[in-house]
Amino acid sequence: MRKFNCKRLVVMMVVVLAMVCLTATTAFAAGTGDVAGAVESTWTTASAQIKTVVNNVVFPAIDLILAVFFFAKLDTAYFEYRKSGQFEWAAPAILFACLVFTLTAPMYLWDIVGI
Repeated sequence: MRKFNCKRLVVMMVVVLAMVCLTATTAFAAGTGDVAGAVESTWTTASAQIKTVVNNVVFPAIDLILAVFFFAKLDTAYFEYRKSGQFEWAAPAILFACLVFTLTAPMYLWDIVGI
């Protein structure tokens, strides 16, 4: 039984080693070997696309979610006020502050990040 486990372990190790050798690739910097320059040029190209996607997709999605939560929480706070006579401001105020923050974030966020 022990001999079978050792053979199985060796076969598994050989298979894993073969997969690593087949899927491993070597990356070379173009010509001069300047890896930092290659990374910087890639970042320069990608940063404009990242900024566009975040401004046009991510922030509007977050704004929509926060607006739905804000109005839902405002409704539940109002119904709780009608039931108990006391209006709870904390949760709607926090959601409103987050909504204002995400609505205005694209104006100053990219200056902070440096893009």
